[in-house]
Amino acid sequence: MCLGIPGQIVEISDADNNLALVDVGGVQRIINIAFIVDDDRPPSACVGDWVLVHVGFAMSRLDEAEAMRTLALLRELGEAQAEMAAMMEGGGGPHEPEPFNHQLNHHDGARHD
Repeated sequence: MCLGIPGQIVEISDADNNLALVDVGGVQRIINIAFIVDDDRPPSACVGDWVLVHVGFAMSRLDEAEAMRTLALLRELGEAQAEMAAMMEGGGGPHEPEPFNHQLNHHDGARHD
């Protein structure tokens, strides 16, 4: 499964190599924008665009509303994951079985303490 994260292009760092600085939830990284530029949409026209980022590449453009919905969903997933981890660490998960201190007589099936 591949996961793309919405990010906003904040500046073009190297137009000749199609590199741009993108902001993804407050973290800024250089990504490759070659997949979203062409003669009608050069790198300089991409500043401010919302893009779907995967492994250092802008895979596609998306509108701001879709970007916000996706970011909200990712935050919810992160919160749910943190809650599940806390439950597992804090005893909210499956309980350990009680140790079995009794022995069974394998011949008659009766307990012998």
